[in-house]
Amino acid sequence: MSAFDSSHDGGKASGAMLAIGELAERIGVPTHVLRYWETRFPQLKPLQRSGRRRYYRAEDVALAERIHHLLHVQGFTVEGARKALSDVRPVAPPVSGAAERPSPELASNGVPVAALIALRQRLAAALG
Repeated sequence: MSAFDSSHDGGKASGAMLAIGELAERIGVPTHVLRYWETRFPQLKPLQRSGRRRYYRAEDVALAERIHHLLHVQGFTVEGARKALSDVRPVAPPVSGAAERPSPELASNGVPVAALIALRQRLAAALG
């Protein structure tokens, strides 16, 4: 078994690009939904090769999974998901003696902690 056979994606290496059909199957949406998301989320820009075939890099896959989570798990509208993705700010170091503490149910980037825990469990199960 080679290093390329160790992934759960039909033998592709974990960093390999995915075709639109592979990504659609991976996150459970039709291919036309991914093409629609490209028109609504400017951050989602897969490579387009000959014949306008789309290939998604690792960062595109992560973004598509995040969009799917916002829309289909958390119930955001497309506009709400766009805003949530654009509102991600760098995390500032904590200020000692700060009077305002972040809500314990939200991570520093505004994502619910429960959603992050569920995602971690899904990833652990996929890798385990």
